[in-house]
Amino acid sequence: MTRDILYGICTDQSLPYHTLVDRWQYYEELGFDSVWDCDHFMRPSDPTRDYFEGWTLLAAMAAVTSRIRIGCLVASNTFRHPALLAQQAITIDHVSDGRLELGIGAGWFVEEHERFGLPFGEPGELVGRFHEAVEVIDSLVRGKATTYKGRHYQLRGARLRPQPVQKPRPPLTMGAHRPRMLRICARFADRWNSYGTVAEMAERNRILDEACLEIGRDPGEVIRSFYGWIPNLTSVGMPDPWTGPEAFLEVVGRYAEVGVNEFIFDQPRAGQLENAAEIAAQVLTDR
Repeated sequence: MTRDILYGICTDQSLPYHTLVDRWQYYEELGFDSVWDCDHFMRPSDPTRDYFEGWTLLAAMAAVTSRIRIGCLVASNTFRHPALLAQQAITIDHVSDGRLELGIGAGWFVEEHERFGLPFGEPGELVGRFHEAVEVIDSLVRGKATTYKGRHYQLRGARLRPQPVQKPRPPLTMGAHRPRMLRICARFADRWNSYGTVAEMAERNRILDEACLEIGRDPGEVIRSFYGWIPNLTSVGMPDPWTGPEAFLEVVGRYAEVGVNEFIFDQPRAGQLENAAEIAAQVLTDR
């Protein structure tokens, strides 16, 4: 299966609310495919800054946009019961009239767990809990009566109403970097999202391909999504993509060579918003 390359933006939740509304509407007007926020109690790069909660903010943004796909990149499974996340997702799918991308990951930012007294656990436990949560969420957002007897979660005849707008469910976006998580992606994800060097993305892409083939799934069914956090890009010798179309296409071209077919970049700085319009005019209209 071949896909057009998709382009999204992840916004900064430290900005004032009305500025965020303006930015999300601006990116929608420019023609980007998706716009995302994040799921943290505090900003990882600067815990002293203001930081809005991701899922309530996403609901608000759903109400002030009309076309662009929206999502949280990605919900931390350590923050809430999977049934609550499933119910939040269904609600936002209705608010957005079926534009939600349901993002979930195992959780990673240890400092916020320590500050807020949230259990984190060892990596193996995190992944096991995540696997169970994905199975629960996948069932609940399909409208099924769900009985589940896991180590971490137990449900008995649980069912959520209404069913989501999107059928059979909103697409699942899963953040994953290592083989065990990638195998879970192979079974459940509509989009796999990761970050890193070109070589790291190539190796993870290969592992995901093999995991899909092992279970009889067409690897082309899974969107291969790259999160471009600008400091990470520049630290490995890549340009800041928002400096102009040439830089933007250089980053896209390098990662597209190893199978990436979606790019979600941190939003441009205030002084780069005109550059974003120029990039959109050249890149998004040529598809």
